[in-house]
Amino acid sequence: MSDIEIAQRAKMKPIIGLAAEKFGIPAEHLDPYGHYKAKLSLEYVDSLSHQAQEGKLVLVTAISPTPAGEGKTTTTVGLGDALNRIGKKTIICLREPSLGPCFGMKGGAAGGGYSQVVPMEDINLHFTGDFHAIAVAHNLLSAMIDNHINHGNALDIDPRRIKWKRVVDMNDRALREITVGQGGPANGYLREDGFDIVVASEVMAILCLATNRADLKERLGRIVIGYKTDKVTPVYASDLKAHGAMAALLKDAIKPNIVQTLENNIALVHGGPFANIAHGCNSVTATKTALKLADYTITEAGFGADLGAEKFLNIKCRSAKLAPSAVVLVATVRALKYHGGVDRIHLNQENLEAVEKGFENLERHITNVTKNYQLPCVVCINHFTYDTDAETDMIIEKCSDLGVKCIVSKHWAEGGAGAEALANEVVSMVEGSTISPDNLNLLYPDNMPIWNKIETIATKLYGASEIVASDKVKGEIAELQEKYGDLPICMAKTQMSFSTNPSLKGAPTGHSVEISSVKLEHGAGFIVAIAGNMMTMPGLPKTPTAEKIDIDDNGVITGLF
Repeated sequence: MSDIEIAQRAKMKPIIGLAAEKFGIPAEHLDPYGHYKAKLSLEYVDSLSHQAQEGKLVLVTAISPTPAGEGKTTTTVGLGDALNRIGKKTIICLREPSLGPCFGMKGGAAGGGYSQVVPMEDINLHFTGDFHAIAVAHNLLSAMIDNHINHGNALDIDPRRIKWKRVVDMNDRALREITVGQGGPANGYLREDGFDIVVASEVMAILCLATNRADLKERLGRIVIGYKTDKVTPVYASDLKAHGAMAALLKDAIKPNIVQTLENNIALVHGGPFANIAHGCNSVTATKTALKLADYTITEAGFGADLGAEKFLNIKCRSAKLAPSAVVLVATVRALKYHGGVDRIHLNQENLEAVEKGFENLERHITNVTKNYQLPCVVCINHFTYDTDAETDMIIEKCSDLGVKCIVSKHWAEGGAGAEALANEVVSMVEGSTISPDNLNLLYPDNMPIWNKIETIATKLYGASEIVASDKVKGEIAELQEKYGDLPICMAKTQMSFSTNPSLKGAPTGHSVEISSVKLEHGAGFIVAIAGNMMTMPGLPKTPTAEKIDIDDNGVITGLF
């Protein structure tokens, strides 16, 4: 059966009763969105902060992604179900799917096989409206900027130095660069503008990193929308008096969403994906709530460990004072063969030479996790039917040579039962871990200059020999250094390679990473550095998934995965 067919046959329990059964959450603190999904009140979240209970955090990340698939979300769900099966009180924390990939090429983000969160169609399509609220809040600020200029521009905003675009939650390359204000003076001031996808919005990052409504509103007020005509004085969202209304639009979006797995275990799905162009983590609110309720919290970070795990540690953990006790690094035999040069159509055929060659990608990620961050790590081979014993044995042996345990896990086909060996290894690592927010080994200190922070990420994690930038970009970095030099870096880079060339597989070394632009996200609390030609508004592929998605007269959806 397909993923959606498995999900549609799930025996779900009403979420209000399930939340009470599993964690004693009172019904009055759950706002239901139908029978099987709900939002948790911030009052209840705040009440948990006074409890001494603090569970252990486990991060699931992966090798550099390939068309062959890796399965971070599937592994996160399978591991969470397995931990619950062996008696460990566990909550899963995931990111919400974006409609762009759902209708584009990647598909949804609810897991797969028998390791999914449900209701799968709802989660992948609109869910509880969080992304809509983020888009409206973002675009309200966009409208208020142009409205202010149209009505006299008392703040002396330079229309040529506005840094705030518009957003839409869809892959639409035609909107990357547009002109607004056409049609004469009645339609505003003519200027260049553009659209990003919603997940790249600073409002999304703020929602994910804010700890309460007051923090949310304060961060929204700190957004720098552009500069005055003196070229140096920033203009903030609070100057436009926009942050109050934006926070009001996000009053429900900030609440964590509660759903369940196929095995009726609790999952909090809240916050944005896309670790290639955003920080790619679920919300701090959801993670901290889970840590107060459960003994184990299993969370994921987007794409490969060079992107998602890096930002999880250097942005989210730094900001929220979190630390994972252990890391699960997901790989597949098929993906390693792809990194080893095998064409996609031949990935189901045994090829030990390609596995060995492609292992260099996994090895680089292992080294980054265990050496650069000094974190306990287990490699999970997300099992596919065509994997051979010879291939998996080779990976296990090579991981052992690096001092890391590797476990073959069959959670896609068997659910939590197929991941019990992985769960037992995670428990062993966590119980022996002494990692805490106070001793977490971050990649760079706050006071390192911005240029050196970017260079450290590129050379230590990506294997690059250098970073390069135009004089214009170097000048912009120097300007940011004066006021914002203590902020961490959010790299926007292709997820397909350690380099900026998506076709360069394995573990390239000696390459240059070009920083093509930088952007201050003051409300979120980081600086975005765009590497190469990375786009913050993706496009649709030649044959988008949208062509396969349909709904019948009974409301049954097909083609979604």
